Amino acid sequence: MVITVGTTPTVIADGGCRGTGLTIPHYRRHKNEQLSAWKQEHNASHRKVRARVEHTFAHMKNWKILRDCRLKDEGVHHAMLGIARLHNLTLTG
Repeated sequence: MVITVGTTPTVIADGGCRGTGLTIPHYRRHKNEQLSAWKQEHNASHRKVRARVEHTFAHMKNWKILRDCRLKDEGVHHAMLGIARLHNLTLTG
């Protein structure tokens, strides 16, 4: 998921995308240390956004929307964005 922090587009991602400079990974506690309150709050908001995005992709897989998609180039990307937006609209009513 891409969000804008200031004027910079940023991606909320998991550990697989570290090192790209565009990601905001969640914070992990170190051994024998507790996370500070702001890091716990950050992780909670990150978790909510990530769950929403993952549920959207799971619905697309269950509905088999992308299975027979034969679009070329950016077509699949635009189709997925449209489907995700429509799904979010149905969830928010």
